Amino acid sequence: MAHINRRYIDKHWAMFIIRGVLAGIFGLLLLFGGLIDFEGVIAMISVFLLLMGIVDSAGALYSSTKKRGWVNSIIDALVDVVAALALIFFAKDDLVISLIILSVYVFVSGIIDILHGFLSTVDPTDRFIRVLAGVCGCVMGCVIINAGSFEIMTFIRFFGVYMLIVGITSMIYGVHNRSQNIEDKVARKEAKRKSPARKVAKKGKK
Repeated sequence: MAHINRRYIDKHWAMFIIRGVLAGIFGLLLLFGGLIDFEGVIAMISVFLLLMGIVDSAGALYSSTKKRGWVNSIIDALVDVVAALALIFFAKDDLVISLIILSVYVFVSGIIDILHGFLSTVDPTDRFIRVLAGVCGCVMGCVIINAGSFEIMTFIRFFGVYMLIVGITSMIYGVHNRSQNIEDKVARKEAKRKSPARKVAKKGKK
């Protein structure tokens, strides 16, 4: 249990599972939903990013009541909301601007995941998951920005692939942290039961 960051896992695992489920479903929809209306897809992406921002904001609000770990969620929420508003107010039916906004969003999200992996995690598995998601984001951001020569909806499907990656890695991260949380509670109860002070107290009663 030496690699567990107790300040982080006890409240963030559920948020990551929720984000993972949402991102996974949306990624599958973009990839296999047969969507062909460009303006409609951009509107859906905007709503989805706002929803992700709400989830991250809720996580930050809960974390702020515990006075720990809320900054990461605030950063994630800001990135999601800013990207959504940029698509709503600046992209509209402009393919080039949409490409730029989504590619920058994916790339920046990847950088943030990498930073979270090295700065916010202690467990090697957690770090690997976050860094892997971050590297994929950086790669997909570069791919999306260079997708202008493809068909109009091709880069949207690239975004769908990234969302699917985010969904899978987030769910794995959340489940792993939930498992850590359970193991940590069991370990602390066991340590408390075997603590010298407790044994001395029992002997005193005798």
